[in-house]
Amino acid sequence: MTLGQITPIFRIFDEHKAREFYLDYLGFDVVFEYRFEADAPLYMGIVRDACRIHLTEHYGDCCPGGSVRVESGDLDAYLQELTDRQYKYYRPSIEEMPWGSRDMKIIDPFGNRLIFTGLQ
Repeated sequence: MTLGQITPIFRIFDEHKAREFYLDYLGFDVVFEYRFEADAPLYMGIVRDACRIHLTEHYGDCCPGGSVRVESGDLDAYLQELTDRQYKYYRPSIEEMPWGSRDMKIIDPFGNRLIFTGLQ
């Protein structure tokens, strides 16, 4: 048996806020969107480079407040990109961690944490 890539699933409560945060601010692209019917909750896949995330409005798929670490290349460039977008609800920074990584923690509007990490 071999294991493959994991895809975290984050609970969202507002499609508009999720799109504003993940697509407009963080720079992800939509891979797919799925609803059982027109007024059903959204299940959406997003991607940026090799990072894939699923977002769900469905009760029971997962609990809000999850966390994921994302290995990242140039954190300074990504921080500058996010700063330039002037998202009014969040201003991230990079923190030097005692175990040798540089981390940029970002919390989405639903309490989920994305920790972009790069080794020094």
